[in-house]
Parts: sequence; C-alpha cells; structure tokens
Amino acid sequence: MSNSISITEFLLLAFADTRQLQLLHFWLFLGIYLAALLGNGLIITTVACDHRLHTPMYFFLLNLSLLDLGSISTTVPQSMANSLWDTRAISYWGCAAQVFFFLFFVVTEYCVLIIMAYDHYVAICQPLHYGTLLGSRACVHMPAAAWGSGFLHAVLHTANTFSLPLCQGNAVDQFFCEIPQILKLSCSRSYLREVGLLVLSACLAFGCFVFILFSYVQIFRAVLRIPSEQGQHKAFSTCLPHLAVVCLFVSTAVFPPSISSPSFDLVLAVLYSVVPPAVNPLLYSMRNQELKESARKEISLTFVNLDKLSITLRR
Repeated sequence: MSNSISITEFLLLAFADTRQLQLLHFWLFLGIYLAALLGNGLIITTVACDHRLHTPMYFFLLNLSLLDLGSISTTVPQSMANSLWDTRAISYWGCAAQVFFFLFFVVTEYCVLIIMAYDHYVAICQPLHYGTLLGSRACVHMPAAAWGSGFLHAVLHTANTFSLPLCQGNAVDQFFCEIPQILKLSCSRSYLREVGLLVLSACLAFGCFVFILFSYVQIFRAVLRIPSEQGQHKAFSTCLPHLAVVCLFVSTAVFPPSISSPSFDLVLAVLYSVVPPAVNPLLYSMRNQELKESARKEISLTFVNLDKLSITLRR
C-alpha cells in the first residue's frame, strides 16, 4: 500500500506527439462531444417536455440518454484538456473517480438496455399484460435497480483495483483510466482477484446478452405473425433502433484489452467509450417518427420563444 499511496498522479496515453495533431485531436473530440451533448440533450428535453412521450419506452430512453451523457463526460473532457494543454497527467484520485464513474455509467446503461429489451418483448409478445407487468411502479423500480447495480458494481471494482500496491510506474497505456491498464502497474499477485471479478462480470454480461437475443427471437417471431404491413413496420421501427444500439454497445466492448498493441487498444477504447454516446441518439431518432416530430415541435417552440424574447428586449 505504501507504493500505491506514493503515486500522486498517472500519465495517460497521448494521441499524438506533435502540437498540430494534438490540436486536431482536441477539435475532433470537441465536435464528437458537442454532438453527443446536442443529441442526448434533445432526447432528454423532448421526452421530459412532451406529455405524449411519458410512456415506459421513452422513460427508459431518457435514462439511456442521461447515461450516455455521463459516460462520455467522464472520459472525453479530460482527454481534450490534456491535448489542449499538452500534458498527460491526471491525479490519483481523479483517475479513481474516472474509473468509478465510467464503470457506473456503462454498467447501468447495459442494465437499462436489458430493461428496454424486456419492455419491447412485453409490448409485442404479451400486449394484454403490458399494463400489469410494466405499470408505473415497475417503471420506477427497474431503472432504480439498474442505477443501484451500476453503483455497487463500480464501488466493488474501483475499491478492489485501487487497493492494490502499484510499483510498475504510473504510465497508463490508455487515454483514460481503465482497470486492465491499471492492473498492469500492480506488483502483487492480488491483481488476480480483480481479474477474477472482471471475468465473472463478463460472464454475467454475456448471460444478459443471451437474454436480449432470446427476447428478440420471440419478438421477431411475433412481428412476422402480424397480418398488417403497417403493424409490422411500426413494430420494427420500435425494436430495430434498440437492437442496433445493443449491437454497437456489445461489439465495441467485446474485445479484450492488450491483445495487439497500445495503438489498437486506443482505437478500441474510442469505439466503445466515445462513439456509442454520440451515435445512439441518431440510431433512436432515425426510424422513430413520433420522437422526430416531438423534437421538431420543441425546436420550433424554442425558436419562437427566442424571437419573442428578442422582440421584448428591443422594446
């Protein structure tokens, strides 16, 4: 523990060595970050303000957007600041906080995706029982359980990781603090305990993914039995965005770290930590006419209010 306490900061992996490429990285990440803020913020505002969207499906979508904002805000701003100020440093407790919040948001998001799969399954396969299985109480309890599970998972892994003695330097081969990279700095075989917990978590996540796949097999079988083409189109427009988000989430996080090189790990980390929060709003709004119409209404109302405010200020 003395070696661990002696470390006051970690050095993150830089995207580039030259100043021009560092600034390019800053502006690229800034654009992605602003796109994520705009897309997820628009979904949150639309769902919160439009009473027609106060349904379980959109309530879960609101939770998903909040989690996307949280996860990308945990990693990207620090990386942008490091590139802008030409530094690699992050404090010891800042690194611990980054590990905690990233795990918290990512695990909770995965739980919410499972809940959304269950919501679609009940809505399509058991529509007569929807009000019973997904009443107001269930809609509160299930997201609360997801957030609680994410919190406990993050506390367990963060405490276990940062209780290890670290004596292999303070250079983290990633652009944000990631548990596998921190475990490389450990000089004790106690790190195998955290590896075991990670394997157990991966097995649980795989079991949940199997549940999602089984739900969608049942959903597609039910959709194909719908006699009207319009009904099938509506069902697919509801389910396909969620399935695309699940596939993006799982496919970008399925590769284990350090299987090739730091550069390859860096690309994978960007894919699973930066891309999904920015792309998810686009996937959900692409085929959801109800959400797009409500968003247009909110944007139009915002511009009208801005015009009225401008006229009032001129007077």
